[in-house]
Amino acid sequence: MQVVLLQDVKALGKKGEMVNVSDGYARNFLLKKNLGVEATPKNLNDLKLKKANEEKLAAEELAKAQELAKELEGKKITLAIKAGEGGRAFGSVSTKEIAKAISDQLGMEIDKKKLVLPEPIRTFGVTEVPIRLHREVIGKLAVHVVEA
Repeated sequence: MQVVLLQDVKALGKKGEMVNVSDGYARNFLLKKNLGVEATPKNLNDLKLKKANEEKLAAEELAKAQELAKELEGKKITLAIKAGEGGRAFGSVSTKEIAKAISDQLGMEIDKKKLVLPEPIRTFGVTEVPIRLHREVIGKLAVHVVEA
């Protein structure tokens, strides 16, 4: 029996592949657990339409991410932290504080998990912070840290 997989199945195939399996395996395991559907012309057409819709949504999401990256280009936010002895920073600036400053100063909602900061900012001055907006799109934002 030919089955189109709806999910990845270990040792059988990936999502969207058409595989030949025994009738019993298909009826008792794949179809019962909604891991695949029988490869009838109607089901193949439905899956083709669904795949086209998913590709369209993915393209729209990518376009939005690229637009947001262009919008962030050249923007700058300012954060103030306390200074310790000798003009050194007392404490640090984390992704949570940067995300809050972006929403307050620029009016954009960006999740703190999208900010790629290997370690918190502990120095005064301007730091370029990369923001992963999409798998393929990384925007940059300037963060200016000043003394409070």
